Amino acid sequence: MSNVRSVPEELSVGRGDPAYMAHAYLTKVPVPAIVPFIEAYSKPGDVVLDPFAGSGMTGVAASMVGRSAKLFDISVLGQHIGRNYANLVNSSDFRKHAHEVVAASKEALGDLYSVKCSRCSSSATLAKSVWSFVVECRGCTTPVNYYRSLEKANWSKPAMACPHCGDPVSSRNRRVGEERVLDYVVCDCSAVQIEQDPYEPSATSLEGINFPQVEITPDRQMYKASALGKSGMTTVDSFYSARNLAVLTELHSKISAVDDQKIRSKLLFAFTACLTRASKRYQWSKARPLNAANANYYVASVFYEWNVYDLFTRKLAAVLKSDDWVRAARRVAVDPEVADSPDVAYEISSADRIPLAPESVDYVFTDPPFGSNLFYADMALFQEAWLDGFSDVSQEAVVDRKGTKGERTADRYERLLTAALSECRRVLRPNGKISMVFGNSAGEVWELVQRSIRTAGLRIIPENLVVLNKGQRSVKGLASGFEDVATLDLIITMEAADPEQQALPLRHVDADTVSRKIRELAAADPATPSHLYLELLRAGISEGWHLGEIDLRVVTTALVEDGWTIDSKSGRLRRGSAEEVEVLF
Repeated sequence: MSNVRSVPEELSVGRGDPAYMAHAYLTKVPVPAIVPFIEAYSKPGDVVLDPFAGSGMTGVAASMVGRSAKLFDISVLGQHIGRNYANLVNSSDFRKHAHEVVAASKEALGDLYSVKCSRCSSSATLAKSVWSFVVECRGCTTPVNYYRSLEKANWSKPAMACPHCGDPVSSRNRRVGEERVLDYVVCDCSAVQIEQDPYEPSATSLEGINFPQVEITPDRQMYKASALGKSGMTTVDSFYSARNLAVLTELHSKISAVDDQKIRSKLLFAFTACLTRASKRYQWSKARPLNAANANYYVASVFYEWNVYDLFTRKLAAVLKSDDWVRAARRVAVDPEVADSPDVAYEISSADRIPLAPESVDYVFTDPPFGSNLFYADMALFQEAWLDGFSDVSQEAVVDRKGTKGERTADRYERLLTAALSECRRVLRPNGKISMVFGNSAGEVWELVQRSIRTAGLRIIPENLVVLNKGQRSVKGLASGFEDVATLDLIITMEAADPEQQALPLRHVDADTVSRKIRELAAADPATPSHLYLELLRAGISEGWHLGEIDLRVVTTALVEDGWTIDSKSGRLRRGSAEEVEVLF
């Protein structure tokens, strides 16, 4: 393969393809973002490697364009998801078994979502309930229903007050209970209707129900970050209503009893895809549901309890849609007789010890964890509680948050990344390429990556650096300087360095040089702060700069000094008065 650019300078992709929608996972790279790289740097029949495989998107992409894939990760959840993306099942058999497990679950428990319609008094089905925290008033210590207080304040949080003493009420008040405030009911007599005075069914007993009892321990990074000690929600089961926990446990039991291994595994795939939405983490808002934050264990003051059978039925359809999408692409790329059998292997292994022979893969595409941005193993507990094992958190390539006593330091992360890249170089065939997705807002992290690449005996191909835009996530806070606010990633393509050619030393650049480059880039294309930040990094890599001096904060400071602001609707940079647009700070 040549070094001539064969992918665009910026790749913009959505996050709505069938595979992406079938199962959630932290920071998935959409398949349409991976395919152009696999097609550019490999040929049909080649072997593609991903040593930080996560949910297995590289495997999906490789299989869709006629390559085989070798996937490795320490994540038990990732392996479960990645293997099932490649587990293309017979749709008729899948639907038949799905219907049977749902029917068997309802027979064992009774229909726990059966309610009485307020209009016709006949039996109806609960689609979802809205629950509210009950908080303690700081003034008179009386319990206050958060939702009712917000409703009385005409949905203005600053105006919320205790109905008894008038003291201000907020989500920071101590939580003392939960109450259902709304039911969404489906009945033959009408469309979905909202019951303002929810019918109170008999309480669900969990006696004799063998639900998973998995603790989220204080040593986990997300224990403190999500304030689990304060909320008391320190076990996976505590995030579910008794009703949903009972239904999930019974569904899981019936799925586990399915004889056909492929069907059983695929049903479990649909099941784990429902778990977050079926929990209290699915937050309510007046305007629209806000879904659940996958990166933390946050439970909002007002949240949903969704009908698990509805969630499961929807995911069953999404799973089959993903299968059809992959299968259709494979029928074009490979012999139709093998279209149902992608050659994708996914094993549990750390990226610094890839169990493959030297020079055995043709191309590497990978998306490693971005320092201390996210803690995959902590969040995977939510699904792994229902699986057969847990990720080894001690092997995770992350950096523990500042202020914690974690042993996973930046130095350790650099060693792991260096070793992983060295392993990629070892197993790569001559002239093969390695593409790595990376995103961060801190120059010191980018310099760490820069050192790892060099130490691993690789060189970046400057002309093949690609900005990956998966869709703007947030306009507000782009200039806050925290490492997780950059909304774009950079895809770095590398090759083995010539051992006989000594790499040029990196050079430090002064603030004036950096500022001039920022202004030059801003004048050429006033996009977003994140765009300019990655363009600055790309320029720094091409010109051999030490990247440690280049933080997102450096970019935003220079932009503010030059009078740039952010359009509050588009998130793009523009010149204008503070009255017209939302300023950076």
